[in-house]
Amino acid sequence: MQKPVKIIVYHAGQCDPKKCTALKLKRHGLVRLVSQMRFLPKRSAILNPFSKIAFSPADRQRIERFGLAALDCSWVHAEKVLLKRVRGTSRCLPVLIAGNPVNFGKPTKLTTVEALAAALFITGFTKEANQLLSMFKWGHTFIELNKESIEDYAKAKDSTEIIKLQASFFERMKS
Repeated sequence: MQKPVKIIVYHAGQCDPKKCTALKLKRHGLVRLVSQMRFLPKRSAILNPFSKIAFSPADRQRIERFGLAALDCSWVHAEKVLLKRVRGTSRCLPVLIAGNPVNFGKPTKLTTVEALAAALFITGFTKEANQLLSMFKWGHTFIELNKESIEDYAKAKDSTEIIKLQASFFERMKS
């Protein structure tokens, strides 16, 4: 039996608590929140949109051993918060379309739950990804918008292949 994936979220407390996906996941016991970045596990895979390395299926072992971490803060303040020294191994998710009501249809403007679910899907933790998204009425929308892309990303070998897939994704968007 596979041990549960440890999911930790740095919560900056900058968003509307009624709309905050990380707080809802915590209420349901699906994630652990930390209020300081130093409490993130040292070698976990950290979803950071400012990382220079793309998240890929190659990160699965790191998640199994050390956990998956997300950085929850307002997009308005993201750069200031996320460019700080972050413990762990930062990875940037490949391009995906937001399915949440606030940023619906916008590329890369994902909520914390969308980012976590995408990472879990890409690394083969499908059951866990679906469980997170099932907490939200719009969770299925994220999957529907990104099904093909996520399936392609999940077949990639490493971050280099992810970058190539993103390029083809942008080409498809142009035509």
